[in-house]
Amino acid sequence: MSGIAPYRNDAADFIYNLLFCDEPVLFARGAKDHPESDVAAILADAPDPARIEKIANNEAGESRTRALAYNWLRLHGHAVPPRVLLGTILEVPQDAGLDTLAAFADGSVRYINQTGRMAVIEGEVPAVSITVNALLAASQEVVNKIGPWEKPRLPPPAEGRLRMTFVVSDGLYFGEGPMAEMSRDPLAGKVFQKATQLLVLVTKLPGKPA
Repeated sequence: MSGIAPYRNDAADFIYNLLFCDEPVLFARGAKDHPESDVAAILADAPDPARIEKIANNEAGESRTRALAYNWLRLHGHAVPPRVLLGTILEVPQDAGLDTLAAFADGSVRYINQTGRMAVIEGEVPAVSITVNALLAASQEVVNKIGPWEKPRLPPPAEGRLRMTFVVSDGLYFGEGPMAEMSRDPLAGKVFQKATQLLVLVTKLPGKPA
């Protein structure tokens, strides 16, 4: 496992690392509890490539499961379509820690604020879904201009910097730079703007962290 632990809170660190879909072992607990699930099929001792390809290409499927499937296919020498965006993750260091916001193509959202408190959104929340779609549309513009990161995932960004990671069919893509520069960039700035709008919505939902 990566050992990346920005929150000093086991639950928050676990959820944080799940976002990137690059450590299949982290999903093993859920697969064990649901042996007939798509995740279990991907993590099986002898997976069926045809089933995994079907999982990967199922646009109605859970985005992180699709990412796991695409990762398996690439690892085992199978061709995958490029630049299929499945999720966007923004990391912004704050005074008390790291703010992380993730939005996925299936409409789900994860927010971990600097204290380690978490918000999880599943299912259809109309205002949230509209903003997630806008964020992913802006993110796709970035993905279309860059390529996958070929090295191990990095620790969280340093203070004053902004990182955008994109969970894509052909790997993790990312961009990082000083907050001021990223927010002014024509492409990255649009992603940051849409993510900020989403964060405002998420924190206003009942029971979500402020």
